[in-house]
Amino acid sequence: MTITVIGHVCIDTIEPPHSEGVPREQLGGIVYSLATLATLSSPDDTIVPLFGINKAEYDALTQQLGRFPNIDPSAIYVMKEPTNRVMLRYGKNGQSRTECSRHIAPPIPFSNIQPHLNADGILINMVSGFDITLETLDLIRMEVRERNTPIHFDFHSLTLGVDEHHTRFRRPLTDWRRWCFFLNSIQMSEEEAAGLTTERYDEATLVNQLMPLMVEALVITRGRRGLTLITQKNKKLTRHDIEGIAVEAPADPTGCGDVFGAAFLWKLLHTRDYAGAAHFANTAAALNAAMRSPDELTLLAQRMRETTS
Repeated sequence: MTITVIGHVCIDTIEPPHSEGVPREQLGGIVYSLATLATLSSPDDTIVPLFGINKAEYDALTQQLGRFPNIDPSAIYVMKEPTNRVMLRYGKNGQSRTECSRHIAPPIPFSNIQPHLNADGILINMVSGFDITLETLDLIRMEVRERNTPIHFDFHSLTLGVDEHHTRFRRPLTDWRRWCFFLNSIQMSEEEAAGLTTERYDEATLVNQLMPLMVEALVITRGRRGLTLITQKNKKLTRHDIEGIAVEAPADPTGCGDVFGAAFLWKLLHTRDYAGAAHFANTAAALNAAMRSPDELTLLAQRMRETTS
């Protein structure tokens, strides 16, 4: 099985509350998605990441990804622009978060993506919100349509702008329907869902407007409270409310959405069961919350087996 992963890498500086530790720096963004897919997949599977990184960080990245023999780094390209730097400041117990981004990378060109679309599944994670253009997404959809290749699309930062101080802020999308069109599954947080549309749709109205756009499943994540999955079959909508999983002494919520999306697509490709994939991904995201960096995700498959056995 081959899974193509599209989205920006970044360098995270994570600042916990002053009483809970000191700031730390790590490669993040799409790295969480890659580590999750790699540790869940078999050695015979291939994970193909697509993004650019500045040459100053290239060796550190390839060393980190080298821990996973089933990640093929050949599509990662060196760019002259600086690697995106993200500063994350959390409130107590991770209940609030301020995010700043500097040096956001240019969008990934379709010419880099096209040779790697003959895959079993495609994960698009809008880590920076500028990872690909809408025109590139249209080209991806047209390229894989006849093969019925599943695309899981994580809105992530797509609904975030950047102000003059590099702080991210919520902004609606005038063309949100085009972003959502003809995607197998879409993932967004409840905050992203609330701020998505210029029409200011409430969640129920958004679901009724979004699902007819040829979307099979919509995941709305709710942090510690779990998630809602909306599935569509023969134009009938079914709602699945899945409770959050309590985590003892959570270390860091960074990357939970990235882990969720990767685990969701991985399980879906093996079972074609959206509800089962959502439960599986919910467990994976909870386990990530107890970890302190994507390096620890090498233990994810083992801990998933222990949790579900």
